[in-house]
Amino acid sequence: MRRRVQILSAMAANLPALSFLRCCPYPFLHCHACPLAIGACPVGVLQHFVILRRLPLYLVGAGAAVAALWGRASCAFLCPFGLLQEWLRELGDRLGLAELPISNRATWTRWIVLAVLVLGLPVLLREPWFCKLCPNGTLLAGIPLVITDPGLRSLAGTMFLAKVGLLAAVIGLALVAKRPFCRFACPFGALLGLGNRAALFHLEVDRERCTGCDECRDRCPMDLTLPGGAGSPGCIQCRQCTVCPAVRAVRGWKRPD
Repeated sequence: MRRRVQILSAMAANLPALSFLRCCPYPFLHCHACPLAIGACPVGVLQHFVILRRLPLYLVGAGAAVAALWGRASCAFLCPFGLLQEWLRELGDRLGLAELPISNRATWTRWIVLAVLVLGLPVLLREPWFCKLCPNGTLLAGIPLVITDPGLRSLAGTMFLAKVGLLAAVIGLALVAKRPFCRFACPFGALLGLGNRAALFHLEVDRERCTGCDECRDRCPMDLTLPGGAGSPGCIQCRQCTVCPAVRAVRGWKRPD
């Protein structure tokens, strides 16, 4: 079911019939400059207001509402770039590429990206530096626009090649690691993850039943393990771990008492 929802979300996020939603931020990362985009990228909107030195009350309120409802579940069910990374890892597995043992202890790098590229440099230099380097933007907007617009093609230079190189690095890493951009670079996912434990709907783990078999880690798109992984800021609330085979230590989404 989750994969079907992901595909439908990717289609809806680029459906011209919904272009009247252009002023609304997506609840996930998706480039506003994409020719087919029907909404605004939340990180792009945040940078715009950071450059203007204003607080985006609507964006903050909408993001807080999403986080309070179901935490980071948008990353699991709605984000097209997350879906692409999952497909790439599945492709890598079919090609016989071994998974790299990258520790989730390094996920603090998401906060470095947020502090430097989303907040710091835009304030100092008055330019949206995260958007300049975002591999999602390069894939959905940069490459298509350069291909279809001869004027832009003539202007593509070193910066564009650097963006394409960064995108290629993310794609290559996604072949051998689970959701690398989501785990180590996505600032919006980092912010949504703050609401995981207090969300209205959240995963509930029976720590006494957990046997440490690590079946959950094999199934988790973020390479997390129980009991500490479920509901942590890195968890995308995908419910893949609810198939705990022996003792069903994970009970699915529960509303807090």
